[in-house]
Amino acid sequence: MSGSKNIRVLCGMSGGVDSSAAAALLLGQGYDVVGITLKLWPQDCVSRAEDKCCGPQAVADARAVCHQLGIPYYLIDESEAFQDRVIRYFADEYRAGRTPNPCVMCNQHLKFGALIERADRLGAAFIATGHFARLDRDEATGRTLLRRGRDARKDQSYFLFSLRQDQLSRALFPLGELTKTDTRDRARHCGLKTADKEESMEICFVPDNDYGGFLEKAGLVAKHRGEIVDTAGRVLGHHDGIEFYTIGQRKGLGLSAPSPLYVLELDAETNRVVVGDGSGLERDAFEVRQCNWIAFEQPPKTLEVTAKIRYNHPGTPATVSARPDGMARVKLHQPQRAITPGQAAVFYAGDLVVGGGWIG
Repeated sequence: MSGSKNIRVLCGMSGGVDSSAAAALLLGQGYDVVGITLKLWPQDCVSRAEDKCCGPQAVADARAVCHQLGIPYYLIDESEAFQDRVIRYFADEYRAGRTPNPCVMCNQHLKFGALIERADRLGAAFIATGHFARLDRDEATGRTLLRRGRDARKDQSYFLFSLRQDQLSRALFPLGELTKTDTRDRARHCGLKTADKEESMEICFVPDNDYGGFLEKAGLVAKHRGEIVDTAGRVLGHHDGIEFYTIGQRKGLGLSAPSPLYVLELDAETNRVVVGDGSGLERDAFEVRQCNWIAFEQPPKTLEVTAKIRYNHPGTPATVSARPDGMARVKLHQPQRAITPGQAAVFYAGDLVVGGGWIG
């Protein structure tokens, strides 16, 4: 990249192949690269994250990659902020009957919050991560635009929808134009030890995807008996707490019925789990709060978009009606299943991330 020589970039190093390849690519483009890992775990919790993002093994791998590349490496303790901004939010959302998205919060407050603060201290103009997403600049408005990564299967723009302009304008995503295969090839070409490291699709602090077990062992929730009811309010059984259920869940209800039952609603006020048949999961309208608009400072009153209601959702046509209070109403052109409070709804126009908000 022209003009990049000697520009300092802080590269967030998670210990995986993506961030390793990102650092190598930046170095090859002439940047003055500094590797940095955020230590997110208190010392008494390291066993939970032994080989996860930013766990002890990940730190060792990130340090080794930086040594191979010949770049400085720093480990910064952000465990208190992680506990406050991510773990506490995670537990609070489940207690409120919502399903959280901790990766979005971690990106917003730590990877693009704490890293930018550290970049300022170290005289770095940019921060970089191994996300599969792309950035460009709207010359007419001066805004930094966020786009899907070229590799549709690995695109991670969904998790970045809440980033503000001051964060996006300081970001670099070196892998945005690459596929996952390209990324591994680049890491192999550089001889990096992480080139063939397996990646985890789990939440980094939840072993085996057992989020209920994590919450209970961490003392963040305690079992509290409640009723499982149908849509008419008839009691069908009992549960140990709404925190252990998610919208659309079918297994683990402990109920026998002639046809499958799904979780339709989690009522935090009454500690009730409402179940019904699969048709009750379909909705064609909902509201989002705390909207962040990337493509413009003030959105038009209505927008025609493709809406993703969760990360692995393919997207569906929708009309979004924005409000001045930071909320918006989303009308889907076709009903969708399991629209889940607490998850992010992210709006696209082609590959452009228009904005998004949190499903209420």
